[in-house]
Amino acid sequence: MTRPLKETQAFDAVEIIRTKRDKGALSPEQIAWTIDAYTRGVIAEEQMAALNMAILLNGMDRAEIAQWTAAMIASGERLDFSGLRRPDGGVKVTTDKHSTGGVGDKITLPLAPLVAVFGVAVPQLSGRGLGYTGGTLDKLESIPGWRASLSNDEMLAQLQDVGAVICAAGAGLAPADRKLYALRDVTGTVESIPLLASSIMSKKIAEGTGSLVLDVKVGSGAFMKDEAGARELAETMVALGKDAGVETVALLTNMSTPLGLTAGNAIEVEESVEVLAGGGPADVVELTVRLAEEMLRCAGVSGADPAAALKDGRAMDVWNRMIAAQGGDPRAKLPVARETETIYAPADGVLVELDAFAVGVAAWRLGAGRARKEDAVQAAAGVRMHAKPGATVRAGEPLMTLLTDTPEKFARAKEALDHAVTIAPEGSRPAQQLIIDRIA
Repeated sequence: MTRPLKETQAFDAVEIIRTKRDKGALSPEQIAWTIDAYTRGVIAEEQMAALNMAILLNGMDRAEIAQWTAAMIASGERLDFSGLRRPDGGVKVTTDKHSTGGVGDKITLPLAPLVAVFGVAVPQLSGRGLGYTGGTLDKLESIPGWRASLSNDEMLAQLQDVGAVICAAGAGLAPADRKLYALRDVTGTVESIPLLASSIMSKKIAEGTGSLVLDVKVGSGAFMKDEAGARELAETMVALGKDAGVETVALLTNMSTPLGLTAGNAIEVEESVEVLAGGGPADVVELTVRLAEEMLRCAGVSGADPAAALKDGRAMDVWNRMIAAQGGDPRAKLPVARETETIYAPADGVLVELDAFAVGVAAWRLGAGRARKEDAVQAAAGVRMHAKPGATVRAGEPLMTLLTDTPEKFARAKEALDHAVTIAPEGSRPAQQLIIDRIA
């Protein structure tokens, strides 16, 4: 049974849809009523779909976006980490990172324990993959015994003891966003920057972190394909963080090429452990260290050397404790695909392009991703890359190995990769800049 509307009952959905349809600005009272009424089922799905489309087409100003975000936060609970204590009895500072998602983006896995090395708590609430972008929780669930769902008390206890937690957001955190996200996904309105920015920031602000670093990806394998759109999204989210009193910094990073040499679940965990052991692909290490530096700066920690903490084993120690605290065995063998197929270089030359979107779609078709939220994923499926742009290759050398438990998936995965690779004459060099800009 729905509770009766209070002082906001004067509004109705059609009036609000017309206001935004006609390029008007919604008042704070209209926005608060809209989010509350939709969350409780008073506004019909088709009405909210129409409003979302009007917002996509006509936009929102900064005040509207801030109020929309605040209303979504108010729809649920807010976490409080003020009870976390340092050894000297002071409050332990919290910081977090959010990525807009990409292919091979396993950065959260080494990053959370790395930042925790320096006494800062990292409450990393993560999600599952949908489509060609992988989900952090899917990757970690390939570790035997590891569990994503923790109660608030369990999360706080782990942050106090270990300093880092990667888990699923509870149902009570910004429930309006959960409902809105599902609707946007099926109505072609995911691309709306006001709706996307408020979706991300409502959860992160409700999470209660002291500061936030955003990894806003741009390129073929990212949600935002062009730099102008990615920059607008980053600037909007930084402004929302500032308005909410959360120090927020964004990095624009390149997602034209997959991050690292793996795209999947278990194989990305394997690569993350290599990074924690002081090795791993240079791009994964570079981005992990840079994001750690930004998070520590936001948390007020000076003089830290994240690169050294990767090489000397301190970050690995926190990783082992973090995985074990959530029931996982950090030393257990990871799942291995039953079937493999290799793609070879067609010619001699320099690999100048390896399209992230194509690799992501191939990994998805092999079973590493899902088309619907309820779909299962294969822990061992994915794509292992043997060369990155800039490498010299010879005809007949392995370029990629496809992994799956269901060999009938190979054909469609290979179709996705038909035009993924560009090989140019030797002496060519691709223009690859991993970190494009910093927005604060």
